[in-house]
Amino acid sequence: MSPELISILVLVVVFVIATTRSVNMGALAFAAAFAVGGLVADLDADGIFAGFPGDLFVVLVGVTYLFAIARANGTTDWLVHAAVRLVRGRVALIPWVMFALTGALTAIGAVSPAAVAIVAPIALSFAARYGISPLLMGAMVVHGAQAGGFSPISIYGSIVNGIVEREKLPGSEVVLFLASLAANLVIAAVVFVLCGGLKLWARGAVAESDSDGDDPAPAADSPAPAAGSRAAGAARVGAAASGTAQLRTHPVPATPTPSPEETRLTPARTATLASLLALVVAVLVFDLDAGLTAITLAVILSTAWPEDSRKATGQIAWPTVLLICGVLTYVGVLDEMGTITWAGEGVGGIGVPLLAAVLLCYIGALVSAFASSVGIMGALIPLAVPFLERGEIGAIGMVAALAVSATVVDVSPFSTNGALVLAAAPDVDRERFFRQLMVYGGIVVAVVPAAAWLVMVVPGWG
Repeated sequence: MSPELISILVLVVVFVIATTRSVNMGALAFAAAFAVGGLVADLDADGIFAGFPGDLFVVLVGVTYLFAIARANGTTDWLVHAAVRLVRGRVALIPWVMFALTGALTAIGAVSPAAVAIVAPIALSFAARYGISPLLMGAMVVHGAQAGGFSPISIYGSIVNGIVEREKLPGSEVVLFLASLAANLVIAAVVFVLCGGLKLWARGAVAESDSDGDDPAPAADSPAPAAGSRAAGAARVGAAASGTAQLRTHPVPATPTPSPEETRLTPARTATLASLLALVVAVLVFDLDAGLTAITLAVILSTAWPEDSRKATGQIAWPTVLLICGVLTYVGVLDEMGTITWAGEGVGGIGVPLLAAVLLCYIGALVSAFASSVGIMGALIPLAVPFLERGEIGAIGMVAALAVSATVVDVSPFSTNGALVLAAAPDVDRERFFRQLMVYGGIVVAVVPAAAWLVMVVPGWG
């Protein structure tokens, strides 16, 4: 048995054990990386740790630390009330506001994980407060980021268009951008409907000034109400057959009047809002690392208001950090020993161009669910060059299909964006939310590459 095949089988075993025995998958993946890297690939410790995602570790820790402080001092509650006022009480519009916000950030040049790191904690705090499915809110944030991710001035768009130009393939910046925008918009609409969005519309506008209103219950996977949501008469949340929390169809009372304490801008909240704005500016304008910037701002706030920040380090999503870093370290071992290249070259050698095209889309989706989306596109587009040069498949459509397939799967909890969503969700059963994201990511991996191939490759664009 080849080393590459052994490494893939070990990954399958890791998934099976983690699922059936409730062992942290990250810990299992670290052990697998040690065993496979040392015994099969003959890697030393440096080779095994080459795939450790140090940058993602810092982002996860830094962002969850900063927003734990924001929750502790009531800043996120203040932002939630401000968001409700912005949409005039239409809670159903908030997921679309988050979709548009992350899309705008990536379209003007933000790296997708940076945009998600900025928006996801606020969006998921809102979801916890108003009984919205965290899966719905998290998916809207991630798909929004990918919807704008391939604009001609975006990071992803610039990289992919540069690869196309380097390989001397026909390309269209506009088609690439619109393909990703349309695909993510359609997926977001489907998720909105399936995860209770229509029931949110049926609730109508909530009235924060209504002193007789009650607070809706938290989502079904929330063990306790979010901060500030203590009123009686909560609307119960049912779980759909898919496992996604959805609201029942009976009328839901209006939300309660926020107390003066919730709406008042204290010095700590003002400083926290300034810190969040500084994070946006630092990442988008000065291109600073989101994780290091967030940790620095969190330390400053902790020093100034230690009473609000004393428990914040305990609220960092450590199990999520272990899970993501372990799995990505193992994926790094796969990359070091050539397993990913081995699989891609095997598909690229198939003599039927349309079959090779759909298989490349699936490889892009599957690998990107665990690794860098841009990295896998950089590897797969050159692999498609031989049969693209024969003219049997349109290059523009193929590149667009690869781009969509490799990025929509970022809702996976093993990808950077999915990990940020998982880590940012307050007051949820993280194991259940992790399983929901994993199932949803699996559905996207199974369905979207085939749909992208059928719509963009089969007609022969370009």
